[in-house]
Amino acid sequence: MDFLSEFLTKFGAQLQSPTLGFLIGGIIIAAFGSRLQIPDAIYKFIVFMLLMKVGLKGGVAIRNADLAQMLLPALFAAVVGILIVFIGRYTLANLPGVKTTDAIATAGLFGAVSGSTLAAGITVLEAQGITYEPWAGALYPFMDIPALVTAIVVASIYTSKQKQRRAAEENLSKQEALSKQPVAAGGYPSEPEYPTTRQEYRNQQRGAASNRVEIWPIVKESLQGSALSALLLGLALGLLTRPESVVDSFYEPLFRGLLSILMLVMGMEAWSRINELRKVAQWYAIYAFVAPLLHGFIAFGLGMIAHYATGFSPGGVALLAVIAASSSDISGPPTLRAGIPSANPSAYIGASTAVGTPVAIALGIPLYIGLAQTLISS
Repeated sequence: MDFLSEFLTKFGAQLQSPTLGFLIGGIIIAAFGSRLQIPDAIYKFIVFMLLMKVGLKGGVAIRNADLAQMLLPALFAAVVGILIVFIGRYTLANLPGVKTTDAIATAGLFGAVSGSTLAAGITVLEAQGITYEPWAGALYPFMDIPALVTAIVVASIYTSKQKQRRAAEENLSKQEALSKQPVAAGGYPSEPEYPTTRQEYRNQQRGAASNRVEIWPIVKESLQGSALSALLLGLALGLLTRPESVVDSFYEPLFRGLLSILMLVMGMEAWSRINELRKVAQWYAIYAFVAPLLHGFIAFGLGMIAHYATGFSPGGVALLAVIAASSSDISGPPTLRAGIPSANPSAYIGASTAVGTPVAIALGIPLYIGLAQTLISS
């Protein structure tokens, strides 16, 4: 009962957080038919500001880190971020009624990292006097960015193939309609220029489509997108310049206020598409409960490898698992909204904020810290 009481207390605390509060507020006013609108230009500016701040802070943290010791954990963080996307692509996307683009976006959000969950994990480690590398918090962009890029690329490849398949079906239907037209007296039908059966035509079109889909142009287009461009620009500036004064005097004071407006917009948009989610909400709830724990265990196992190979600390192993269990509440939603516009925000934001984040904080943090303390001797 004590464990359940603690879980419910932390779950209630999450519902009272400003980030989630503004999201719920947006849903409520939209549900009551409010005509409140945030101009798209303001929304884009807010997204730019938030992602620049996240990138700048991440770049500064990486620049100040010991790169030699950081190499293996950073590699594992990137691997986990990419792997999470493919896990969701071939599990959640195959459940009844779940749209593939929604599943990919949800997996991308769970592969990205929550800054609030990371901060909570660090706070618990420090409160319990558990040592961890000063640069461990800087692992989040190594997981966050690959996960978001992978999700956008995978979704782009899927939608491109779907468009090509629909175009092929339309062409075939037109040819079948022409072939059924009566031939004038004395005339002779010309030799068919297309395969004689629908299956042959589909097979031919699938082969042609698979040859035409090139990954690099999609990756390039994804990286040139407004959201990822801002994130990567901030990361580069944090690495190569000294932006601390600008971050502290300009970006940091505005951050929480801008984030609250962004969550309000997300809430209103989520409500506008809530009917699409109601049909399959149970699958997202199951995924959002299981995924954080599964992802954390995968990262914990890789962190143990880094521990035995490089001396990665118990706190560092636990923190790697915590960021893997988290789902992004800052960079992820606007990046996915811009990169996968066909995905339903109700799916990936709802799964993350309603279930995923409370599970990661209330269950994941104490679980992985306890495992690290038990399995790794001081």
